[in-house]
Amino acid sequence: MGAAVADEVFDFRPGAQVPLQGSAGQTAATFAIASAAYRDDKASKIEEANNEWHKTEAKAGTWSLFAPNLGEAFSRAVQVRMLGGGRKPLIQSFGTEPQVVVEHCLAANRIRRQRDSLLTIITVVFGVLFLPGFLLWLAAFQIRRSNNARVETAEKVVKETADKSTAERSEAKKRERAAHGRAAVATTIMTIVGIGIVILLIKLPFDGVWAWYLRAAFVMPVIGGFWARQVCERTARDLRDRWDGLLSGGGVGAKIPEAVPGSPGETAAEQLRQSLARLTAEQQATTVFYAGPKGILGMGTRWGSWQLAEDLVPAEEGKEIHPFRAWDVIRAIQDQLRMLQRGPLHTGGFPPPSVKNWIVTPIGENAKAVSRPTGEDVDTYQIKPHEIQRICNEQQFGSGDRHYLGVQFTLWDGQLIITMLITVTVLHQTLRIEVTGHALGPVNSLFTSKPAPKTKTTPKSIRFWETTTKTLPLIDADEAVRVAVRAPLTWYPPLLDHLGGKIVLPEPFGLRHAWADQPWRHRFMADDALRTATPVLRVVHAAAIKVLEEHGVNTEKFDNRSGVLSGLVQDPAPRKADVYDA
Repeated sequence: MGAAVADEVFDFRPGAQVPLQGSAGQTAATFAIASAAYRDDKASKIEEANNEWHKTEAKAGTWSLFAPNLGEAFSRAVQVRMLGGGRKPLIQSFGTEPQVVVEHCLAANRIRRQRDSLLTIITVVFGVLFLPGFLLWLAAFQIRRSNNARVETAEKVVKETADKSTAERSEAKKRERAAHGRAAVATTIMTIVGIGIVILLIKLPFDGVWAWYLRAAFVMPVIGGFWARQVCERTARDLRDRWDGLLSGGGVGAKIPEAVPGSPGETAAEQLRQSLARLTAEQQATTVFYAGPKGILGMGTRWGSWQLAEDLVPAEEGKEIHPFRAWDVIRAIQDQLRMLQRGPLHTGGFPPPSVKNWIVTPIGENAKAVSRPTGEDVDTYQIKPHEIQRICNEQQFGSGDRHYLGVQFTLWDGQLIITMLITVTVLHQTLRIEVTGHALGPVNSLFTSKPAPKTKTTPKSIRFWETTTKTLPLIDADEAVRVAVRAPLTWYPPLLDHLGGKIVLPEPFGLRHAWADQPWRHRFMADDALRTATPVLRVVHAAAIKVLEEHGVNTEKFDNRSGVLSGLVQDPAPRKADVYDA
């Protein structure tokens, strides 16, 4: 499907796309993921959000001085993966609005580009024009950065070996001491070299223009670094304000004027607009993918399964059953599921559910890509009704896609996705109605943490038993240098990816399931998932049995089996129903 086709139905409207809690009910998960575009942690921190099935990797580059932070790497990775030309199909992000996340990534990149434009001028004027001193300063910062990285790695290993054997802990501590020792030696050497350079600059063996240029070469980068630090501090505060605003529910809008064509000739803006429209259209796709133990991608693993299977016997001897098909049962069930929010008592209960027909495609457990169906039976990523009906009635055995009717609840502002899937099959004289429960838990806590000020706690000089805490600037000298040396290369991001590294997203990729935790660690979320099964199962059975009665089927065995399942479904223990222990 081309972007232009998708755009004919799902058009992108310029301006801040802020999801409304009253209608979408999924602001928390959306804004939590979008906040990663503004974060200033280390890129490797994204690996802390990995779950059992989907691993995000922070890939290191060839020069650590060019390493991106989490916000820079995340924004670039998401933008390329979701809007890049020739990209692979995406997994739907239930409970979130992917377009909003992508827009915030574009907005964050735009803010950084504005900063980098000014930093490029500073770097050229105060760095490149005074190259000898600039290179020495860069070498000094690179050495210090490498030493700090070694020390952090050694300290991390010590923490990881805290529960291991004495020999392993001793070896880890030995490596930590060695790392601290090398760092101290390098600092001492750098200090001695610095003092020597200062003495040499004061009394050079020659004079004239070149002598003054050489002196300026070591002073001007310091002046430029001070200015660059002020620019970076101002931008860092802006990014942090947006980060905090998203997590505080302020509904920070993403400004992306580059996505609004000003004239017919602006092909880049038009292409971006169509890519965003395509993203929205793909989010509405009716095809999902079953990946073995990983469950249905985007919906989570299957935690429960209840099957009602009995023979089709005429209600009266000598009479035949009135012909019907699986789709007739599904349609009756669908009508009743839409009424789930209604009840005899005014006690809250279910919110209005999303009831939808899904086509489930099986893929390999370790598949790295998916393929969406195309052709005359597909319209803007959605399977046409007549094809859904055909699959429901005919593709019930052997290879091929399968039909499922889904009832989905988006709860906890998008942090919990509960999906109950129903499938009806008829093989020989046996009609089987299967109900399965799927649950996708909250976004990893990494994305919900708010920005904390940088502080330093030190003992007081006189009352040494007391401490004082000082708030530090957001940007230190090392960070200012990192951003400044990256700035001139932002015009060609692939080079920065090679030099500094990047984030490699898990495939098949979807914003929501890639960083979702299990809901079973949250008591109330687990309760919500377990409570959903019983009423849904009973509605499904009641609707199906009514159809059978109308078509002259003896429903005695179906009634008995339904009663047994109504008792079994109240078992409070979720299971790994997608893992077959054969």
